[in-house]
Amino acid sequence: MRREVAELVALGPLAASDAVDMAVLKKQEQLIRNLQKPATDEEARALVKLFGPDESFGLAWALVHFIESAPGWPLLDCLADTDNEWVRHLRQAAINAGLINGDE
Repeated sequence: MRREVAELVALGPLAASDAVDMAVLKKQEQLIRNLQKPATDEEARALVKLFGPDESFGLAWALVHFIESAPGWPLLDCLADTDNEWVRHLRQAAINAGLINGDE
């Protein structure tokens, strides 16, 4: 796992936009901007756990695009948390692309 991904994981989930620590947000933004595609499957599995309750000033979208670049994507084990709107988005995108069916 690359250093940037490990540091992101260590910082924890993205905060809600209305409850953000600006120092943490800036560090997360810097790390996400430095990510070079493609993600590895291991990195995708780690990063999918970082989604918070909203888009966190666009950082969630950047994570979505990076996660989707993993060579084994979609990784069904990453799509199990249907309580998280970002995981639901990733799942629906995979369904829409014909990569999985809705029963998986």
